Amino acid sequence: MSELVTGDAVVLELRPARLPSRALAAAIDLAVVFCVFILVSVVVGIASVTLDEAAVAAIGVALFLLVLIGGPIAVETLSHGRSLGKLACGLRVVRDDGGPIRFRHALVRGAMGAVEILMTFGVVASIASLVSARGRRLGDVFAGTLVIRERVTAKRSVAVPPPPPWLVGRFSQLDLSAVPDELWLAIRQYLTRMHQLDAGVGRSMAARLADEVVSRTGIAPPQGIPAAAFLAAVVHERQARDARRVFAGGRGASSAAPVPVGEAPEAAGGAVGSAGWVAGSVGFAAPGGAVAPGGSGASAGGAGSGAEEQKGAGGSSAGFAPPG
Repeated sequence: MSELVTGDAVVLELRPARLPSRALAAAIDLAVVFCVFILVSVVVGIASVTLDEAAVAAIGVALFLLVLIGGPIAVETLSHGRSLGKLACGLRVVRDDGGPIRFRHALVRGAMGAVEILMTFGVVASIASLVSARGRRLGDVFAGTLVIRERVTAKRSVAVPPPPPWLVGRFSQLDLSAVPDELWLAIRQYLTRMHQLDAGVGRSMAARLADEVVSRTGIAPPQGIPAAAFLAAVVHERQARDARRVFAGGRGASSAAPVPVGEAPEAAGGAVGSAGWVAGSVGFAAPGGAVAPGGSGASAGGAGSGAEEQKGAGGSSAGFAPPG
């Protein structure tokens, strides 16, 4: 990946195209251009039967310049760097700053391409592309351009794990308006990657993010709730509120369906595994090591069997009190 900085100090992450994809795109373009050149030459040859040899030679040179050189230049200019071969391979020619190319860029590329591709059968272009750190041939260097990959395999998005059932709805009265989008993004990234982290590192990150949320909302979570479980419940509450706003009443968005809870892991002081999640399941251990039943969800006031288990384990069963 190549990081380019524009004049507006914006960092662009561009993926330069390498020799194999560029060679395939060039082969497609050359095949199309030569087919057009042959067809035009046959038509012009039939029409110029009565002309002398000098006129035929001049017409041949003109066809070479117009079709084999002028054609690719015109196509790249009109398509803003996407010829037929590049379109098929998911490539595009852009400026060094990431912007679309203009006629002068295409002209320099086409003129140099006649030398390093047509006259040397692509040997010079291949060597230059292999030597260049960003896979550029000489035409790209002189024109100030770069061939990038437009089609990139999309990464599979990972959903945020749901909170434990005994925390669903517990934070319905919490004011989340002061939590910035950057903090929400950090929490989501942590929750989706927590199983990949070391247990100690995951717990410290969860505690730090939970402290940030507490400082923004002004209300501390009930005693004994793991930091990761608290973060998952808060994210779930925000998603439920967004769903209610979008769907005008939020049918089914105000409360989540019961989540099957896996077998309880060994816990000490409410910290479970990598900050509360069990690998291969979505279950949380309730504070004190007990596991809340899958069909019981705690209400906003802390009622329900989950709250009773917390109370029996020595944890606080009370919900959040309104600010002030």
